[in-house]
Amino acid sequence: MKVIVSHTNLDFDGLASMIGAKKLYPQAEMILPEKLSSEVEHFLAIYKDTFPFKKSKEVNWDHAQQAVLVDVNQLSRTGKLKTKLHRLDAFIIYDHHPITAETVPFTEGDIRSTGAAITLLIEKIQEKSLAVSPFEATVFALGLYSDTGAFTYDQTTAEDLAAAAWCLQKGANLSVIEQYRDIPLKKEQQHLFQLLLDRTETIEEDGIEIVISLHEQQNYTGQLSMITKKLLRFTGADSAFAIVKMEEKVFITARAVSDRINVLPVIRSLGGGGHNKAASAMVKGATAEEMARKIRQQLYEIVAPSITAEHIMSSPVRVVAPDTAIEVVSKMLYRYGHTGFPVVENDWLVGIISRRDVDKALHHGLGHAPVKGYMSRQPITINKNDQLEKIQELMIEEQVGRLPVMENGELLGIVSRTDVIQAMHGNKKHSQNVSGIARVPYKKTIATLLKRQLNPHIYELLTDIGREAEQRNMHVYLIGGMVRDLLLGRANEDIDIVVEGDGILFAEYLQRQYGGHVRSHEAFRTATWKHPCGLKLDLTSARTEYYDFPAALPKVEMSTIKEDLFRRDFTINAMGICLHQSEFGELIDYFHGYQDLLNKQLKVLYNLSFVEDPTRILRALRFESRFGFTMDRQTESLAKESANNLLAVSKPRIANELIRLFLEENPLFAIDRIDDLGILPFLLKNRDSFESMKQKITRLARATATLTENSVPLSRSLWTAYLFCLTPVPATEACWQEVHNFCISKEDHKLLNDLQALIEGASLDKQPLTALSDWHHLFASMQTEPLLTYFSLVAAEQGIDYLLARDHLNNGRKVAGADLIRAGLKPGPDFKQLLLEAEKLQLDKPDLSPETIVKLLADQ
Repeated sequence: MKVIVSHTNLDFDGLASMIGAKKLYPQAEMILPEKLSSEVEHFLAIYKDTFPFKKSKEVNWDHAQQAVLVDVNQLSRTGKLKTKLHRLDAFIIYDHHPITAETVPFTEGDIRSTGAAITLLIEKIQEKSLAVSPFEATVFALGLYSDTGAFTYDQTTAEDLAAAAWCLQKGANLSVIEQYRDIPLKKEQQHLFQLLLDRTETIEEDGIEIVISLHEQQNYTGQLSMITKKLLRFTGADSAFAIVKMEEKVFITARAVSDRINVLPVIRSLGGGGHNKAASAMVKGATAEEMARKIRQQLYEIVAPSITAEHIMSSPVRVVAPDTAIEVVSKMLYRYGHTGFPVVENDWLVGIISRRDVDKALHHGLGHAPVKGYMSRQPITINKNDQLEKIQELMIEEQVGRLPVMENGELLGIVSRTDVIQAMHGNKKHSQNVSGIARVPYKKTIATLLKRQLNPHIYELLTDIGREAEQRNMHVYLIGGMVRDLLLGRANEDIDIVVEGDGILFAEYLQRQYGGHVRSHEAFRTATWKHPCGLKLDLTSARTEYYDFPAALPKVEMSTIKEDLFRRDFTINAMGICLHQSEFGELIDYFHGYQDLLNKQLKVLYNLSFVEDPTRILRALRFESRFGFTMDRQTESLAKESANNLLAVSKPRIANELIRLFLEENPLFAIDRIDDLGILPFLLKNRDSFESMKQKITRLARATATLTENSVPLSRSLWTAYLFCLTPVPATEACWQEVHNFCISKEDHKLLNDLQALIEGASLDKQPLTALSDWHHLFASMQTEPLLTYFSLVAAEQGIDYLLARDHLNNGRKVAGADLIRAGLKPGPDFKQLLLEAEKLQLDKPDLSPETIVKLLADQ
């Protein structure tokens, strides 16, 4: 027998999740906990008989074998039921609370961060296409609305909203939801609320106000969660702790509204649980004051450090002079993506010029005029220690979009509205930015991982580089794919190093110290250092890129490690590892790439990424195939919207991505994703139907794999064959030419020309080819790649057998001209034909020795 249980003090999410679990496991018994929240009690007073709930004493626990836990993953939170559940060996869990050391091992289910646990069960019900009544949909929606605060709480996800939409489609009644979602307080509850309100103690911690209120009484009063929520509303504090001793137990409920507060660690220390902003605990044999004292001692731990101007400002600051022309400023605004510039004269801040000011001047034909005539004078400034809240207030009150950060008359940085928005929402899943940007990077020491995974020679070389950088007061970082692959446990010796400073000068210094050869690229301030041991290292000056127009090649300028990483394609490639001695082996991650790596997600760093470099769309498909990752919804949406920009990219640049996509990854996956994203119309004008493409690529991929597994060498030009598979059959001259336009080598063009000759000249259906010698007679002079493609296109499986036999023959002891001469045959025009006949005999009769075959030819 299965039983379905949830946490004690059951709320609407737990109730809805139990009913949802009953849909998935109809033979299971739903067991109510001994305590229900007052709102659920109120609801069940009317609807209890609608659902087959049972109490613990009504169940024969000796027959129970498995428990389905919903909205809870720890037995300690199931109240008195835990003594019964401890006997069971098997658990199924559906819960949105985080996994902890107390989480019960489970064999089935889903533990995932959503606003409500019922969301997880709704997704499973949808997957199984189970029928749901309008009333069941109403209860599900009640759980959703209650646990997400009508979708206003931070933990609310897109999945919760989708689940709610589904409930409405199934007939959920919103008037019932409104009726039960926020039950008015009863007289005794209102009295407790007033007592707690009168006894509030306000504590300020780093600019955050926390209210603690305690009371002791003999009788039990429910609805403490609603009372605490109301307490928070009335006091206007950022967080509230209500501590009430009732009978022999102390009940602690915590609520928070500020993003800087996480009440969960304190509540967990008291044996409770919940969410970051809503949690509760129950302690026996203590006083309310004892609990209050414990909470006060831990308040500093639950408040995140305040975000100050120093954390969010952009620095160094790009400035303009008072005499700079408006037209020049306009180009700079576009180039850097800024919305304004400080105006500086003789190292002194004299004004601010905004994009709006510039646009107005240009509208009136004043592009030639100096900026000093249109700038805002006497700008409002802040200092580096001003908190985010103050900065917000200033921007609202003074109606300014950027605030220079000053210290002792020096311009340290600038804070814009964008900086404030990123600071407020950068880490939230529903952020307007694709990837949140942390002003202070996530850091993780992986020095041990470096030493364990890297080749000892490479590890020693990196430590040498770090030591040399430290001696020159420079910061150097290992970046790019090697960092990603180290964290994934994959081999990669493509060493890319970023230098905060001049990469060329540092490479030349390393050459003088250790030898080797340096090749530099002045335009990009990069250098390749070939170490005497043979290793190649690319050293780059930390730089930022800007694009004059979409799909253009980037231009660069010197910058910092953060801006250098920001120009990367995806968050998983935008991490660095410190090599300088003082921080050697420390992972630097501004863009949550490490978390995306763990979640197997592919995200661009900013919304214009695919516009500026559309080839990143094809690169995304390559990484999806290679690592088994998936683009997150926003990134995939941006890829679809930006696919048309591939038209502006040169064919060779696209070809370089297609080569790796078709040859290094799974070509079948590639064509599926190319179709999903609607990319194909922007690659080829002449294209086949999707089903026909897939059939051709499937046959070609299977044949390629067969030859590769048998060690038959294949040219990289084979990628053009995969591209040709996307064109119609029969191919017109325009189709051939379109594929030729992508070719980047003579070998590419030759393969296509040979393939065209085969398709237009060979007719396998007109002449029966039974023996391998028949195939060799027709195709002996042709290279493997065009033949492989041709045989795949016409589904000639015996042709693949022929290629395998031919390769085996070429690698064995073939009859040569010297063999014919030793047999007494004189060299002449017939020798070529005789050698072909010898090869045909060897293919048909591989057991015959070359000497026997020569004798047979000589006797003819």
